[in-house]
Amino acid sequence: QVQLVESGGGLVQAGGSLRLSCAASGSIDSINTMAWYRQAPGKQRDMVATITSIGSTNYADSVKDRFTISRDTAKNTVYLQMSSLKPEDTAVYYCNVTTRVRVTLRLLEVWGQGTLVTVSS
Repeated sequence: QVQLVESGGGLVQAGGSLRLSCAASGSIDSINTMAWYRQAPGKQRDMVATITSIGSTNYADSVKDRFTISRDTAKNTVYLQMSSLKPEDTAVYYCNVTTRVRVTLRLLEVWGQGTLVTVSS
């Protein structure tokens, strides 16, 4: 199986920065897309940013020019650098990885456990 371990959440004042990390481990043959989603209280889970295996990125309009997604292929890790944070960025942030598992090469989508980001005004 494949596991994701997230880190980097916490409490920050508006205008501040945080960096989230998500490391994948387990029976990984290759990783396709890596992404971050977020879910605010009482709301649906929304895509924040995605990055493909060749480094193409996509962002939600609400975070463009403030957040940057990147990945370290050798470490099977994806990052989300968040700057100019706003109170409305407060949410649980989830890592999402699409990977091919070893041997069977079955495509598997995996979610992290979530990390809370709280932005105070």
